[in-house]
Amino acid sequence: MNKVKYWREKQHLTQHELAEKSGLSLRTVQRIEAGSPLKGFTLNAIAKALELKPESLFEREEINNTERSKLINLSALAGLVIPFGGIIFPLILTSKTKDFYNRQLGKKITEIQIILTFLLSVFLIITPFIQREFQIQKPLFMYGLITFCILKLGIVIINGMSLNKSQKLSISLKDSFL
Repeated sequence: MNKVKYWREKQHLTQHELAEKSGLSLRTVQRIEAGSPLKGFTLNAIAKALELKPESLFEREEINNTERSKLINLSALAGLVIPFGGIIFPLILTSKTKDFYNRQLGKKITEIQIILTFLLSVFLIITPFIQREFQIQKPLFMYGLITFCILKLGIVIINGMSLNKSQKLSISLKDSFL
């Protein structure tokens, strides 16, 4: 479906004015707005008359392909093996993403990983003080690391299933900071 009528009306032109401006017949403009295919000379003439790029005259499909977002989400698992890998790899993949929708999802995924990594870092810093204050003999930091790993894995799995099902993230921040 083309958007010739939308752009014509937005520029406050009648069909007759568009026909004159483009050098096409009034009947051709009417047929195009009724749904006839727009291509070749006619496409270029109308695009030039409306001062638009030819691709602006066609509706884009609203189907969002989340394959890139799934890859970004999966790359967050690198943080289980490489320190800060859960931030670095999703950030690199997000920055290389051209699709706006996948880039927004990538940013949300990266934001969650930044929060998780920050909380783990704070926990690891205060663990020795907590152990000394409460005289805990067990390695408290191990419980934090295990919890962190389970939490990270859980978030990646839940968001991955949500991307498959509804093309949205189940776990994300309300406000973005990236």
